[in-house]
Amino acid sequence: MDYDLAGKERKLSLCELEELRDEAYECASAYKAKTKSIHDAKLRLKKFEKGQRVWLYNSRLKLFRGKLKSKWTGPYLITRVGSYGDIEIEDFDDHIRQVVNGHRLKAYLDVNDINGPTKQSESFFISTLDDEHL
Repeated sequence: MDYDLAGKERKLSLCELEELRDEAYECASAYKAKTKSIHDAKLRLKKFEKGQRVWLYNSRLKLFRGKLKSKWTGPYLITRVGSYGDIEIEDFDDHIRQVVNGHRLKAYLDVNDINGPTKQSESFFISTLDDEHL
């Protein structure tokens, strides 16, 4: 047994192990950067305006939350939009105002917002079909 030779081999194996660790760290950081860029590309900025209707996320509903109970309450009306993401909303029923973070809000969509004006287009569509079949 040569202690000098064993020491040199041990030092070499430790250097190889450190190189492998550095390479794994570089691969992991590259993967994280790529994942972050993909995630950031899919993000959409929320633009809220005064007079817009929104839903409010109820973050205090964690205890005793039912399976089908919604975490979103509302709709609320935006009365003021702050410059730092703070938004003042007003309840339709109670007219109570509160200031919340804009991250807790999402846009409220009416049926007309989703489908558009359906009565006029349906009546036009039905009348053209009736004229063709007569």
